[in-house]
Amino acid sequence: MQKNQIGKFYIENLGCAKNQVDAEVMIASLKKSGWTYVRENPGEADLIIVNTCGFIKSAQQEAVDTLIGAKNQYPGKKVIAAGCLAQRWSDDLPELIPELDGLFGNRAPHRVSETVGEVMGGKKPIFMPDGVDRGEDRKDFFGFDRSVYVKIADGCNHNCRYCAIPLIKGPLVSRPAEEVMEEVDGLLAQGVFELNFVAQDLAAYASDRAGERTGGSGLISLLTAILERNKANRNFWIRLLYLHPDDFPLELLDLMASDARLLPYLDIPFQHASVRVLRKMGRSGDEESYLELIRTIRSKLPDAVIRSTFLVGHPGEGPKEFQELLSFQEKARLDWLGVFDWSREEGTPAARDKGAFAAKFGASAARRRKNRIEKGQQTITEENLDRWIGRDMDLIVEEPVEGEALALCRGAIHAPEVDGSVVLRVQDALVGDVVRSRIIGRSGLDLQASPVKEGRVES
Repeated sequence: MQKNQIGKFYIENLGCAKNQVDAEVMIASLKKSGWTYVRENPGEADLIIVNTCGFIKSAQQEAVDTLIGAKNQYPGKKVIAAGCLAQRWSDDLPELIPELDGLFGNRAPHRVSETVGEVMGGKKPIFMPDGVDRGEDRKDFFGFDRSVYVKIADGCNHNCRYCAIPLIKGPLVSRPAEEVMEEVDGLLAQGVFELNFVAQDLAAYASDRAGERTGGSGLISLLTAILERNKANRNFWIRLLYLHPDDFPLELLDLMASDARLLPYLDIPFQHASVRVLRKMGRSGDEESYLELIRTIRSKLPDAVIRSTFLVGHPGEGPKEFQELLSFQEKARLDWLGVFDWSREEGTPAARDKGAFAAKFGASAARRRKNRIEKGQQTITEENLDRWIGRDMDLIVEEPVEGEALALCRGAIHAPEVDGSVVLRVQDALVGDVVRSRIIGRSGLDLQASPVKEGRVES
């Protein structure tokens, strides 16, 4: 890149936690190349990058609207479409939005400078590099800097029939263990407290590498090495997000039981319980195997918190199959649950199934089913939350309430952005403080707490 091409850039990030990591890697890469990052006001930037999501129709529409909006609102700026939508529709986006100045894929975000250089040189590149990010030295985060996401792999080999991720991300590509450990070292040195490990399926980590055993051994080896490497440091958490239920590594539970730094928080996307629907989804589990997994987790880890997702309205889900899902929900008593209605995604096997068009046009019925599950889950979650009342837990402060002796916090039982929160009665809390607290009550899906004693763990 020529010196006169260096300027200011802004990134608009859309989508999931894994997208957030990619955006942070792009920021680090561009800053290393000499660019200045504009955090708040895109109007101050010379270049706007929209890091898009392309997973389902609503996310695709949001991405297109954001790209068009950026060109309309800032006509003198260069605008690049990056991320999943750019990867998935690289042949169509230039025709759909001809004003775009370039497209950059989602599989090697550390290489964004190559696209930016061409864009600032007057070209309109379409660059879809292969690989996975190298874990650039991230110092700018979309959340707060004591809780960050660490992506240890990208892509997926499960090929669930409804899912567009293999089309967007490709097959599983794991980062080298030493590279991940070095990134963790750097983040801990910056004062990060919460490391949220993400991948399409964490349990599959390293199974794509020659000589690696499957069954979660790569993940367990990585976690063991990180915990041992930092055995003198007790001031951090590791949270695992996304473990496929059909290949869940039970040895992980023993590791969690042996080291409190590895949180007993398990995000397991069951998606459904009806065998008929699960097979149409391309999944091998069933209600009893999933319930047995839940029982095993709770017997080995009494304080385990289980989050999951359900997908309703999939082809093959009739009234009988939906009742099976409701029955599973009641038996499983999950702590947190997200519910999504099926989106017919072009290019996926499920989109070609008999009944796919009927399911698409039955969207209103799927929404009613979604609402019914969400209503039932609120009661289950509230009842599960009551078990924490009277107990002590460490809380990480996310947002002090201005003008009040209160702060919004999360505990080990809350993942960032998706679960409830804790309202802590505390004076002068700072973002990122970790406060030992006692849970004293509940209001809906939120808990209430007071510090056990004065003082705090400083950031």
